[in-house]
Amino acid sequence: MIRNCSLAAAFLLVTAPALAAPERYALDPAHTTVAFLVDHVGFAATLGRFTDASGGFTWDADTRELSELRVVVATASVTTDHERRDDHVRDEDFLYVEEHPEMVFETTAPITVAEDSARIEGQLTLRGQTRPLALEVTLNKSAEYPFGHKKHTLGISARGTLARSAYGMEYAVANGLVGDEVELIIEAEAPRE
Repeated sequence: MIRNCSLAAAFLLVTAPALAAPERYALDPAHTTVAFLVDHVGFAATLGRFTDASGGFTWDADTRELSELRVVVATASVTTDHERRDDHVRDEDFLYVEEHPEMVFETTAPITVAEDSARIEGQLTLRGQTRPLALEVTLNKSAEYPFGHKKHTLGISARGTLARSAYGMEYAVANGLVGDEVELIIEAEAPRE
């Protein structure tokens, strides 16, 4: 009886479909946008973006588990398409890029992505302070890239909000000239490494 059970178990192991190993993906800098919206005097939101972002993550297509996500943004790469405003955003009132050249978002634990969307809990380090940040992430597409590198690629959209005052950026919050809430907008393509 024990021999038959062992044979049956061995047969199941041999015939069971092999699970693919988790694989590493890297953000494509040419197809990654990290942007933000912040209210300006109540008239309209100002749109800004960072032109230098890199990072990657591990994705297990079988378990749909996302892990080891790390995104690094060069703070000096900020642009709002207005040179004088950009210089101000780079100084100590806001990003203080001279002292804090990077902001980093990292996950703290693996996340299961169900039905192509998930809430990703992580930590954002900005201006030397690390605080929790949640992003609502949508997996747009998972397929071989149709041209160029032809690698398997994931297309991702993410949204989140943060209070800039929580990171020491209190300039013009009290008088309402610049909003405290910052809306994050992330669109990315990530080929398999």
